[in-house]
Amino acid sequence: MKTLFNKSVRLFKWALLLSPFGLFVIICLDTYIIIETENQTFQNVQKIQHNKVGLVLGTSKFMKNGALNPYYKYRVEAAVILYKARKIDFILVSGDNGKIDYNEPKDFKSDLILLGVPENKIYLDFAGFSTLDSVLRAQQIFGLNSFTVISQKFHNERAIFLAQQKGITAIGFDAQNVTGNYAVKTELREYLARTKALITIIFNTKPKYLGEKIAIQ
Repeated sequence: MKTLFNKSVRLFKWALLLSPFGLFVIICLDTYIIIETENQTFQNVQKIQHNKVGLVLGTSKFMKNGALNPYYKYRVEAAVILYKARKIDFILVSGDNGKIDYNEPKDFKSDLILLGVPENKIYLDFAGFSTLDSVLRAQQIFGLNSFTVISQKFHNERAIFLAQQKGITAIGFDAQNVTGNYAVKTELREYLARTKALITIIFNTKPKYLGEKIAIQ
């Protein structure tokens, strides 16, 4: 089933990229997700409601050229702002730790602590290999049926959409957006990521790993 899913994703991506109809489908899917998540992401910390947990979606700390990844930097800052405004009580960082020398959650934790978040208020999910994994593991491993997603707006919209399909109540706090060539490439990839999100729902895709439940308290 997993092989079939991966093959379907690849074929669908190529079909979308190579046909005018594909572009139409991409635009429709993008618009659909925007409409479905309208008024559920916030830039103003004073206007967002309180949730027990803020789910930070992981990304690499550094870019390929060695520079600090601005997406990472702004997500850390957004999480700190939300915590210090008492709009969340705990922070759950979900990211990739697929290699010994690569640990997104640990990097986030170190910088969150440096910026004043107490260590005992930070929980780590080392198996957030995709946005879907992060959302579903927040529910199935950490027992959360509602939370605040912390990432850039386009990423929050996709995460909220996935959460909605699984009966999870999620809102988003938008980290500062990124501009420049690096941002353009990321946002172009987001169109295909949204297509993949729909496919994961159709195939009822499960997280890559589950495991023992962890209570956030």
